[in-house]
Amino acid sequence: MSLSSPLPLTAVRTLALHAQALAAPPGTEPAPTPDAILKLVEQLGCVQIDTLHMVQRSHYVVLWSRFGRYDPADFDRLIYDPAERRLFEYWLHAASIIPYSVYRYRLPLMDHFRNGGAWWPEWIKDPNNVALVEQVFARIRQEGALRTSDFEHDGDQRGTWWDWKPAKRALEHLYNTGEVMIADRVNFQRVYDLRERVLPPGIDTTVPAPDEVQRHLVEHALRALGICESGQAAEYTYEVRRGPARAIIAEMVESGAAVEVQGEVADGTVKTLVVHRDTLPLLEQAADGALAAGRTTFLSPFDSLFWARGRDQMFWNFRQTLEAYLPAPKRQWGYFCLPILHRDRLVGRFDPKLERKTGTLRLKALYLEPGVAPSEDLIADVAGAMRDFLAFHDATDLVIERSDPAEFGDQLLAAL
Repeated sequence: MSLSSPLPLTAVRTLALHAQALAAPPGTEPAPTPDAILKLVEQLGCVQIDTLHMVQRSHYVVLWSRFGRYDPADFDRLIYDPAERRLFEYWLHAASIIPYSVYRYRLPLMDHFRNGGAWWPEWIKDPNNVALVEQVFARIRQEGALRTSDFEHDGDQRGTWWDWKPAKRALEHLYNTGEVMIADRVNFQRVYDLRERVLPPGIDTTVPAPDEVQRHLVEHALRALGICESGQAAEYTYEVRRGPARAIIAEMVESGAAVEVQGEVADGTVKTLVVHRDTLPLLEQAADGALAAGRTTFLSPFDSLFWARGRDQMFWNFRQTLEAYLPAPKRQWGYFCLPILHRDRLVGRFDPKLERKTGTLRLKALYLEPGVAPSEDLIADVAGAMRDFLAFHDATDLVIERSDPAEFGDQLLAAL
């Protein structure tokens, strides 16, 4: 393969999907052992956490998309079990589950919060709030791990994200600065404990220089994305701006750590894209047809495949959007739509709600993208993924309220 020849679109897509562990046909993915789960999170860099709960929570769905059915308790143990802890919660792309192998690269952000950088910079300057933080910290030190509900609040009922009771803000300040960590979750509520009681022994706590952090973030983003425009590596971690990311990648290209290639995109044009040097063997396999994307699965709206801004439309002519925070009349697709990946294409989406008491997965809407026909192969592959998705949720019944086109829903139910 010559790097001077434009990569065909299918090779570009395959490389991007393979880098995200979304290319393996069902049945060929690794067994979801603890080591495999850790390896996946290290490959992705982190897995985003979110509170929306229409089906399994987002971070569990991200793993299902790549492994198929697995036991989420195995994932939890890697985060919260002191005997198996190899992952931790902190900020990266957003609130995320992160490998301990990159703990040291989070230390400068903790220092940033400690030195006054915060969402509420004036709050921690108030002597009363400083005293509150010290009191909350002392209680955890004396009593052990605590939840927000363990702290009484005599004020008015708090109803919004930014109007937390005072102890919650104190806990979040201690969490942001790294003084406490998330030791567990109970009914998804965070359980906070002292860093020294959570951090496993032997973790590197050497504080890196700011430029080392940025280089680490951009280089890992490039590996995890597989192929992208240089500026798109910035959004993958959400901490590096596009200008500095482009400068870092330009240095990598000059040193040979990254390579610029020409690649076809969804509108038929050819763009200059960049790949990490370590990705070149996969690029060659994708270009030669030796590597193909064969997976059909469903993706969380928060899946890392979509973190690089504009790449969904550039590579797949698909606009990923989360409409949960829009008023219902303004939604085009639905509250919490999951994109449908079929081999190397994003072919549709559906808006699900799991009715846990009855074991019913209800699709309030099911869509195919414009120009996508419900072929026999597509129906069979989506049905296979749906059977596994139902089993993952302990659901025994699927209800489709609306389908566009209508025959897609009918054929999918018939195939199940």
